[in-house]
This record gives sequence, structure tokens and C-alpha cells, in this order.
Amino acid sequence: MFKNSRLSAILAAVLFSVSAAGALVSAPATAQEASAPAASAPAADAQPAATDAAAAPAAPAVAAEKKEEAPNPYGITAAWESGPVPKATMIILSIMSIGSWYIIITKLLDQMKIFKQAKETQAKFWKANSIAAGAATLKDGSPFRFIAETGTKAIQHHDGALLEQIDLSTWVTMSIQRAVDKVQSRLQDGLSFLATVGSTAPFIGLFGTVVGIYNALTNIGMTGNASIDKVAGPVGEALIMTAFGLLVAVPAVLGYNWLVRRNKAAMEDVRSFSADVHSVLVSGAMSTSEAARAAAGAKKVG
Repeated sequence: MFKNSRLSAILAAVLFSVSAAGALVSAPATAQEASAPAASAPAADAQPAATDAAAAPAAPAVAAEKKEEAPNPYGITAAWESGPVPKATMIILSIMSIGSWYIIITKLLDQMKIFKQAKETQAKFWKANSIAAGAATLKDGSPFRFIAETGTKAIQHHDGALLEQIDLSTWVTMSIQRAVDKVQSRLQDGLSFLATVGSTAPFIGLFGTVVGIYNALTNIGMTGNASIDKVAGPVGEALIMTAFGLLVAVPAVLGYNWLVRRNKAAMEDVRSFSADVHSVLVSGAMSTSEAARAAAGAKKVG
């Protein structure tokens, strides 16, 4: 792929990861803001009407205090500052998320390029007079051109004491199959990383969850107080780690399955083309060899 495509894929992967993390950060703060009016409503209803007039001069000060947003003590920032284990967990998951989105975007661009090249091959290649001429009409780096050139070289270099022991059809078949395998291996690059992220990210988040719950139990044991303010912070940290792990794993699994299905469609085009090239090369070589034998026989008779 071109350098610009790779750079665009990196920027897009970082953007996806940052936006997902931003959504995770804003969720606890939004829940806290939504619960504030609900908690204050009963207290406001319980006040007598006489106190409303007394509290009127202090209304501007109360409004000013409401405008100032208090930091969320149970958000992702607090989880980041709570210790080395949550920091390491979040860093690992962030790297996994960026790598997953980068692979998904780059593999998608590669597949789109192959589908486009398959259409160009059908429109240009088979109108040429020979396999070599048809390969010259394709762009450099095209897998279809690579297969055609590999088959042509196999026909031209079927020589040597060892190679001549293999019949021409088998030799061409082996050469083209190796080229097809290389194309398939290139398409599958990075998919193992997606599979690894999809299978391990939830457990990495679960590790952070276990540590958060352990900290909550430790606070309860040390203070002897099971109040909500002692438990909410570590439990909130644990839930954030779980959500972060799922947020990384789900796109990786979906992207892996989607790319594998598209790879199958791309390889069907590649294998169909390789089979047609093999038939043309073998039939042309066989007819050429038969004509040479016939000419040699005619010379002997003459």
C-alpha cells in the first residue's frame, strides 16, 4: 500500500480508539449529573414556603456554585491515578485498540484494491495476444500480474537435469500455486493479531476488575466501614476496566470475521485467474513442443 494510505489508517485507528475512550469517560460523568437533580428534588419539595423568601438573596451564589463542575471522583481519571495496575491495564488495552483499528483499516484497503484489480484484469488481461503481454497491461504490485509473471517464468525456465524430471504441467502448477499461496499469506497478515486481541482483551479487563474489587475489600477491612463512599471508587474502577476490555475486544472480533469473509471472496478471484493462466500456459507450451517434434520428424524423413 502507499505511504499515504498507511498514514491515514494509523490516524483513523487512533481516532477510533480516542473516541471510544472518550465515550467511556463521559458515561460516568453524565450519570452523575443526571442523578444530581433527582437527589435534590425531594429536599427542595420538603422545604417550607417561608424559607424560599429567606434563601432568595443566596440564589446567585448557589447558581454560581452549580455552574462549577466538580471533578468526578469515580471516573476514568481516578482509575488512572489509583495505582500501577490500572495504568498498565489501560495502556495495554489502548495499544490493542489502536493496533486492531489499524489492521482493520489497512486490510480493508488492501481488499478493496484487489477487488478493483480483479475487474481491471477481466477488462484488459484477456484481450492481449499472450500471457506476457497481458501481464504488462496490469499495474505493478498487482497479485494478478505476479501470478501471470510467475507462470511465464516457469515455462521459460523449465530446464536443468533435476527440473526436467518433472513434467511441464506439474511444474507450472507448482509455480502458480506457490504464487497464490504468497498472495493469500499477504492477505492474512495481521488477522492473527485481531484474533489474539478478541480473545485476550476481555480477560485483561477482567484482571483490572479483580484488582478493583480487591481494593474495595481491602478498604472495607482496613476501615471497618462498608459505606458507599469506601466501596464506590474501587468498584467503579473495576467496572471501567471491564467496559474497556469489552470495548477493545468486540471490534476486533467483528473485524476479524468480516475480513476473513472478504478474504475468501478475494481469493476466489485469484484462484480462478490462476487456473485460467495455467490452462493457457500449459496448452500453449504443449502445442509448441508438439510442433517442434513434428518439424524435427519431418526433417528426418526428408
